[in-house]
Amino acid sequence: MIKIINWIIWLVLVILWNYRFPQATPFQDVLVAVFLSILFIIIQLLQSRYLKKSNARSKFNQ
Repeated sequence: MIKIINWIIWLVLVILWNYRFPQATPFQDVLVAVFLSILFIIIQLLQSRYLKKSNARSKFNQ
């Protein structure tokens, strides 16, 4: 579910970029899309690490 939410947020940001900067070149469009993709990959890695840590803590608390 988190992956779908992240993808939707990424898509909305790319669409906003395209409407906010219609004069941007195709290179700039690709550059922003790649930057946002890398950003969301990092966010996804951080989320998975946080979930692993919280799951590990909950096992010890039981």
